[in-house]
Amino acid sequence: QVQLVESGGGSVQPGGSLRLSCAASGFTFRSRNMAWLRQAPGQRLEWVATLGTSGFVNNYSKFAEGRFTISRDNARSDLSLEMNNLKPEDTAVYYCASLRPDKSWSSKKRDDYDFWGQGTQVTVSS
Repeated sequence: QVQLVESGGGSVQPGGSLRLSCAASGFTFRSRNMAWLRQAPGQRLEWVATLGTSGFVNNYSKFAEGRFTISRDNARSDLSLEMNNLKPEDTAVYYCASLRPDKSWSSKKRDDYDFWGQGTQVTVSS
């Protein structure tokens, strides 16, 4: 049974930091490109970052570049997202997802990802 379980969300003040984690099981995590996406209330799904299988090749959205860091531990089947200098506009539910082979690394199409977590809420407010 495939599972992706996110954790680490919460409420922080602007300028604060959070580290999200995603525990994967039920599929060969190390062979899949993995991504973080987010969705704010009433907004479309937004791609955040993608990390290749080795953990050395990554791609970030413009809003994440320089503030967020995606990483993975293939031995533990774990994906992380370190978020710094958080802004109110970062408020959203954050999802980890497994990118289907041969799909764009910056895809924001839900169908381009085959496995999803349940999401974790991040709220940035003063």
